[in-house]
Amino acid sequence: MSPTPPARRLRLGLPRRMFSQVLLMQVAIAAGVAVLATGLFLAPLSKQLDQEAMRRALAIAETVAQDPQIAEGVLTTPPTRNGPVQKEAERIRRATHAEYIVVLDRNWVRWSHPTASEIGRRVSTSPTDALAGQEVMEIDKGTLGRSARGKVPLYDADHRIVGAVSVGIAYDSVRARLISAIPGLFAYAGGALAVGALAAWLISRRVQRQTRDLAFSDISALLAEREAMLHGIREGVVALDRGGRIRLLNDEARRLLGIGDEAVGRTPDEALGAGRTTDVLAGRVTGTDLLTVRGHRVLVANRMPTDDGGAVATLRDRTELEQLGRELDSTRGLIDALRAQDHEHANRMHTLLGLLELEMYDDAVEFVGEVVGDHRATAEQVTEKIQDPLLAALLVGKATVAAERGVALWVSERTRLPDRLIDPRGLVTVVGNLVDNALDAVAGTPHARVEVELRAEGRTVVLRVCDTGPGVPEDQRELIFTDGWSTKKPPTHGKRGIGLSLVRRLAERQGGSAAVGAAAGGGAEFTVVLPEALTEPELEPAVPEGSAGTAAVAEEEAR
Repeated sequence: MSPTPPARRLRLGLPRRMFSQVLLMQVAIAAGVAVLATGLFLAPLSKQLDQEAMRRALAIAETVAQDPQIAEGVLTTPPTRNGPVQKEAERIRRATHAEYIVVLDRNWVRWSHPTASEIGRRVSTSPTDALAGQEVMEIDKGTLGRSARGKVPLYDADHRIVGAVSVGIAYDSVRARLISAIPGLFAYAGGALAVGALAAWLISRRVQRQTRDLAFSDISALLAEREAMLHGIREGVVALDRGGRIRLLNDEARRLLGIGDEAVGRTPDEALGAGRTTDVLAGRVTGTDLLTVRGHRVLVANRMPTDDGGAVATLRDRTELEQLGRELDSTRGLIDALRAQDHEHANRMHTLLGLLELEMYDDAVEFVGEVVGDHRATAEQVTEKIQDPLLAALLVGKATVAAERGVALWVSERTRLPDRLIDPRGLVTVVGNLVDNALDAVAGTPHARVEVELRAEGRTVVLRVCDTGPGVPEDQRELIFTDGWSTKKPPTHGKRGIGLSLVRRLAERQGGSAAVGAAAGGGAEFTVVLPEALTEPELEPAVPEGSAGTAAVAEEEAR
């Protein structure tokens, strides 16, 4: 026989769902408050009823003591069951529904009592305080049982104490009033509990809708997964509340933006300062896959509003991708230059071959001399004015590409730049971007021309690039330096709008400036000023602190 499966044990405890737990806890709290409030109300109510009964007994006793017939009867008649004191006291007792009215003399002898046999006997409780002229209120037990009592002195016509009056209210009647008040009190408490239970149910239903009927364990698991996901993904996440303040930053966002936990609770303007990155996070710039530059990093940002009025922004690091794109563009430029040279070289070789076949040897020699001289003259002209080898090689290569595209690239006669650059790669980035933009602007136009001027003024380098293109409208002359802004068609590797932004950032990093205006003959004129870009004449060029970062930016240049 197969073993009998174990019986399932009944598990007692809170339900799993948040809705049920919240409802149960709120109903329990409402019931506890109702019971506590009822108990707190009953305790003073019992005391209040006792006080009321004692004050009533005292008032009756004072009324009896004010009757002159009572004091005169105590002084002039004996204590008998048919005496005037007994008759008057019983009349008042029946009229006031008191349990007893006892009139006694200074010897504690009763002159009146509901039980006639007690008349003429001494009282069972001491009337010393009343006989001493004091009023007494108390709950005590006597021959008729427990009662609320009031005792006052009895004065004669000469205001001398001749006895005392004691009045009792049956304690059972006080208790009956308390018990009769309990059903009504419970009815009010039950009504309050019902209202509280209804409110608890409504609140629990709202919690159920907002939490999608999840259990507390599910919410804890979701929070743990959320923390692991936020701090484990390689995208920056910035959450903002409805007031535009940062309420969440994951590890990647801190790294990309260069900020820490101190930014939480502050607006992007306060945490990051002015700039395109701040405008994107704050929602002042809208769109998808927005390009922005933060420090030396190229970022792609997206911002999504949330139901509570806040927003969540994601940031992706495109620095390496932009670097690969720039390298691809540089390779393409080199290939174009080589292709142009190859095409030109093939034409010249064909010409030389024709001259040799026609046996025009003197003309062939002259043709070769002119070609070699032209190339040497172009290279010598650039290297004579620009002594830095990187910049000279850049401009010679750009001149070849420009000739292939039908553009004349001129180096200004005012150009003079010694070989004392502190950061030549940074200046190569600036010149390369501006020359490429100028070539794009004038390509396909008649008499296309680009002029480059580089001159040193002390330790300051001034760069000027002019073209004969359509120019830049005055209302866009600041906008073109914004991250991600461009009028050109995006390249295959990504988006445009980075080159001019990097040019300005490189200039401002060295304390300089980058601006655009109108050229004298039409077109655009870009001017970049780089203070402290040259070493002192007697010093060797040195790499400043942080040049590695500048070199990284240089390799991230964009058209």
